[in-house]
Amino acid sequence: MSNSSLPRVQHIIGSGVVAAVGATVCYISYTQQPSEAFLFPRLIATVFVVLALWTFVKACLGWTKVGNGLSLTQFSNLAPGLIIALIYIFWAAKGLGFYTATSISFFILLSLYDPAPHGVLKSWVKRIITTVCFMAVMYGLFALLLKVYTPREIFF
Repeated sequence: MSNSSLPRVQHIIGSGVVAAVGATVCYISYTQQPSEAFLFPRLIATVFVVLALWTFVKACLGWTKVGNGLSLTQFSNLAPGLIIALIYIFWAAKGLGFYTATSISFFILLSLYDPAPHGVLKSWVKRIITTVCFMAVMYGLFALLLKVYTPREIFF
C-alpha cells in the first residue's frame, strides 16, 4: 500500500466504524421499549446514520478530500477521550444515571484537554463552573424543553 493512499484508507475505516456505530444506535432506538422514551433518540439516530452512511460512501468512492491521515501522536492525544467516551456509553450513563455520568465524564474530558495549568486553583474553579453550566444546559434541554427519558440509576 502506498503512503499516499493511507489517509484514504484511514478515512474509509474511520467513517465505516462511525457508520456501523450509527446503524447500531439507530437499530437500538427503534427496537427498545417503551417506544415513547425513544422518540427523540430515534430522530437524532436516524439523521446521524444517514449522514454517517453518506460520509462512508463518499470515502469509498474517493469523493472526499482527505488530509494527511491520523498520526500516532494525534491518535495518542485522542485515546484518553475515546476511552472515557466508551466507559460513558457502555457503563456510566446506565450505571450512574445520565446527569451524574455526564457531569463526571465532561469534567474529566475538560480536565484532560484544557490547556490551562493543572497546578493552579483558578483553572480548577473554571472547569467546575464550566461543568455546572454545561449540565444546567443539558438538564434544561432534555428534562425541561424536550421532556425526554434519560437513564436514571444510582443518582439521577
